[in-house]
Amino acid sequence: MIAVDDILQGNRRALARAITLVESSRADHRAEAQKLLDAVVSHSGKAVRLGISGTPGVGKSTFIEAFGRFLTAQGLKVAVLAVDPSSRRTGGSILGDKTRMEMLARDPNAFIRPSPSGGTLGGVARRTRETMILVEAAGYDVVLVETVGVGQSETTVSDMVDMFLLLLAPGGGDELQGIKRGVMELADLIVINKADGDLLSPAKRAATEYRGAIGLIRAKYQAWRPRVRLASALKASGIEEIWRDINKFRTEMAETGELDDLRQQQALAWMWQELTDGLVQALAEDPEISAALPMWRERVIAGEATPGGAADALRAQFLRHSGG
Repeated sequence: MIAVDDILQGNRRALARAITLVESSRADHRAEAQKLLDAVVSHSGKAVRLGISGTPGVGKSTFIEAFGRFLTAQGLKVAVLAVDPSSRRTGGSILGDKTRMEMLARDPNAFIRPSPSGGTLGGVARRTRETMILVEAAGYDVVLVETVGVGQSETTVSDMVDMFLLLLAPGGGDELQGIKRGVMELADLIVINKADGDLLSPAKRAATEYRGAIGLIRAKYQAWRPRVRLASALKASGIEEIWRDINKFRTEMAETGELDDLRQQQALAWMWQELTDGLVQALAEDPEISAALPMWRERVIAGEATPGGAADALRAQFLRHSGG
């Protein structure tokens, strides 16, 4: 058994064991993990939650290390988590990038954890949320949730953090064309990385273009308009200004009540997602539904039944014999 007090006291070994427990798919481990989460959840929620995404080659791991080291130098404890639905194929981003964040990985005030390999996006997201509860209860002040994939994973991460940071390279117009509008709409702060040396002028031009682009996007919040910053992770420049923006975001969002509203909406959405996932799993594991499913599958494929009609019939069958 993992002692709750060990988690609350920031014991790293206990924290690592607890995260391994919540990553397990075994029923007995899930039950034990839920008891542990219920015991510590009231001690979570105080951390700054940041989502970080970036295009390939943007220097994301270098930025995370520079940013993380800046925060630990301020006396803050930093946890870095990953949401990577492709980790079954690639081994994950932080699984590889951890070796490129050697100094941060050795920092006693930093904790780096990759997403579990082989998970679906929903499963990885669930474990990331639960890991977030654990690291916050363990006293970490800032949680950086890195998204690796392009597309739905960005939306998933934005739904579990306070602020979403999009990291871009000095690409200007060409890169702007390649960024999906949906990802731009998620960004609360755009950071043009590698803004140093010969790339400083292109970075400034890119910043102007991105400011114009986000000016055309409807703001997500009353209290905050997205902004663009220049940074060089390699030279650790611009990091302090980014941290200042993050604190300003949280202060202004808290003053209007939008931060509390955001977190409440995220918690309720997570509850409904868990409920949906549980019901789908119960249906999939039900022997009568499993027996009836091939027939309904063939009827749908043959055009003899609509998908909605088949779903209604299967649901009604499940409710009849389950006492619903």
